[in-house]
Amino acid sequence: MTKIKVIGAGLAGCEAAYQLAKRGFLVELWEMKPQKFSPAHHYEGFAELVCSNSLRSDSLTNAVGLLKEEMRRMDSLILRAADATRVPAGGSLAVDRYGFSDYITREIRQNPNIEIKSGEVTEISAGEPTIIATGPLTSEGLTDVIGKLIGGQSLSFFDAAAPIVTKESIDFDIAFCASRYEKGEADYINCPMNRGQYEAFYQALVEAERIPLHGFEDSKVFEGCMPVEVMARRGEMTLAFGPMKPVGIYNPATGRDDFFAVVQLRQDNKEGTLYNLVGFQTNLKFGEQKRVFSMIPGLEHAEFVRYGVMHRNTYINSTKLLNRAYQMKDYPNLFFAGQITGVEGYIESAGSGLCAGIQMARMLSGKEWVDFTRRTVLGAMACYISDQTVRDFQPMNANFGLVEPLEQRIRNKKERYGMIAQRSLEKIEEIKRQMDEGGV
Repeated sequence: MTKIKVIGAGLAGCEAAYQLAKRGFLVELWEMKPQKFSPAHHYEGFAELVCSNSLRSDSLTNAVGLLKEEMRRMDSLILRAADATRVPAGGSLAVDRYGFSDYITREIRQNPNIEIKSGEVTEISAGEPTIIATGPLTSEGLTDVIGKLIGGQSLSFFDAAAPIVTKESIDFDIAFCASRYEKGEADYINCPMNRGQYEAFYQALVEAERIPLHGFEDSKVFEGCMPVEVMARRGEMTLAFGPMKPVGIYNPATGRDDFFAVVQLRQDNKEGTLYNLVGFQTNLKFGEQKRVFSMIPGLEHAEFVRYGVMHRNTYINSTKLLNRAYQMKDYPNLFFAGQITGVEGYIESAGSGLCAGIQMARMLSGKEWVDFTRRTVLGAMACYISDQTVRDFQPMNANFGLVEPLEQRIRNKKERYGMIAQRSLEKIEEIKRQMDEGGV
């Protein structure tokens, strides 16, 4: 039987290995620990949680909560471990970090279909079935190998992303659609400011708390992509003459063009449900981003589905390289999973590993992919990382803006998300039935 190589025993790699092994495939799971550790990892166990023991919301009216329930129903090892080692955390799923890692390590090591290989991988064969799940801190040697493999589709080494909000949460009594100098078809959403609003925003921005860089990061994270708060500190008018300049912008509904400053938002997904704040890459703490950016007229009640980040993060330009199965378009035997694909977050990484493992198993069995569709969060993430229409591809957390909208408009957000969750879980149950009937 074909033996499948899975590189990386983080959450994505362990989930992918488990999904393959339970379907009868033999797996070589490669992990460079304990011979070599990344700068952020210290524990010898698999699936080490580095930043937090919280796996975020467990509510079905939250996208990541729904994602977790989808994964539970698809028999996720990661979710089984999380549920077995959870600690009190209100509405969130938090775990005993070492207990969580030990549980997964034990399950993987005791699985007769999984062979553990220790050491750093520095070669990849395009003809050998392989899932690359090496995470955002992929070793330098393997990074070079991946870089050569993907050719001109370069790896990103620093994640510099602006916040993203849902279109439906923007107040269009204030904001308006228009392009600068009327170029394009009103491609931007514009949030205008008078002088008083700008000065208050500027003061809050320069005084806001920033996230300290980790030991494995340095000032190079800011080269060529300056955080908006750093730019603001260069002078009170720097933003007004930079990313917030109002020149060439007028409101077609009122004819006004006498704005002191304008924050522009650009469409971030094909469906037009998500918009990013142009030029607002930032290193502010998430709570500070919510506080300060909600001062922007029109964004007072904005729903932030991703906050801005600037940190060390190795990921590939998946929209050009991968399809919805997390499979390389040019090398069908090679799949990617985890944060290296551009999904952001522990649960999202594990979810991509679950999908990659299932899809690899189906390919090797001569079966078609499982189409999770954009009605599920699992499918919506796979669609996002493979969507060639996404401009300036950046890592993304699970959020309802990626999921296919309901056909009917429901204003109550909790009710709307509840109906999306119900539809999603019905789809998951349908997929499970089809897989049980067809095997694999």
